[in-house]
Amino acid sequence: MSSAQPVIKSKQTVKEVNGISTQVVCTEFSNYIFVVLTQYGKMGTLISVTPDSRSNDISTPSFSTKVLLGKDEPLTHVCAKNLATFVSQEAGNRPVLLGLALKDSSIDSIKQMKDIIKSCQVW
Repeated sequence: MSSAQPVIKSKQTVKEVNGISTQVVCTEFSNYIFVVLTQYGKMGTLISVTPDSRSNDISTPSFSTKVLLGKDEPLTHVCAKNLATFVSQEAGNRPVLLGLALKDSSIDSIKQMKDIIKSCQVW
C-alpha cells in the first residue's frame, strides 16, 4: 500500500472591494505559490512574479514580472508586483503565479486585495 501524497494546500474567499465582489484563491505547490484574484469569475491574465537573483541588495530584493497569458500592459506589471511580492517574500522567495481579472485596479482596491490575499495565506 503506497503512502498518501500530501494534499495541496488551498484557501479561498470572496470579499467586496469597493462594491465589487472579489474572489481570491491561494494554492501552495512545492515550487511556487498560485494566487488567483478575480472580479469577473475567471482566471484572466496569468503573470509570473519571480525574485530576481541578480539583485545584490538584500534589503530591497527586485522582482521580475512576465505576462504568460493575456494582455501585456504596464498596469498589469504594476498590479502584479504590488500584489505578489509580499507573498513571495513570506514564502521564502518562491516564485508566484498570479491570475488577475480586475475591474478596479485603483491603489485603494489593490491595498484591500493584498489584505484578502493575506487572509488566504497557505505559505
